[in-house]
Amino acid sequence: MTRRAIVPALLGWIAAGLCLAGGAQAHPHVFVSAKAEVLYGPDGAVRALRHVWSFDEAYSAFITQGLDKNGDGKLSGDELAELAKVNMESLPEVGFFTVAKANGKLQEFATPTEAGLVFDNRILTLTYTLPLKTPAQANRSFGLEIGDPTYFVAFDIVDATDAVTARDAPKGCIVRVQRPPKLSTDVQQKLAQEDITATPDMSGYQVTTRALVACP
Repeated sequence: MTRRAIVPALLGWIAAGLCLAGGAQAHPHVFVSAKAEVLYGPDGAVRALRHVWSFDEAYSAFITQGLDKNGDGKLSGDELAELAKVNMESLPEVGFFTVAKANGKLQEFATPTEAGLVFDNRILTLTYTLPLKTPAQANRSFGLEIGDPTYFVAFDIVDATDAVTARDAPKGCIVRVQRPPKLSTDVQQKLAQEDITATPDMSGYQVTTRALVACP
């Protein structure tokens, strides 16, 4: 299955959503404001990541159409449960848009847990816990990369002190966040002119956010 097939399965029929939004650029197709938390165990090992992803307003409106089954003008957890299930079933196919390394060693992920969607103030937010397949002793560093390297989905790690945090990390560990540089106007215009169904060639561009938990 190609990424273009996977992402719509994960995030809905994107092309139709763009038509609803009207006049949106060809790339990226969906915008996500994200936060992340690295979860440590009592033994100092990294056990899981906690993702919080808020989708842009236009996409949030499109993907939640028809989900208010009781017509009360609100979307409950039960009404959003099936959409959350689709997300969890599709995310493994795109590697959870996440790369994790403990002391430089690439980590594998287990089945996500505690997944839920909330629709508030016209924004849809997905929250879930992503366990490591095996808890990792990251006594020197734990690296994290979040985003879609093809730029089909644009992840923007929020500009806040709690954008990426380390819960219960060993004493002295600090978090450093490296955000990608803004794409130039020329590159953005080039992307906007491409076929809406195409995956752009982003080789040579950093479009993912990197974070590092460095420990003494």
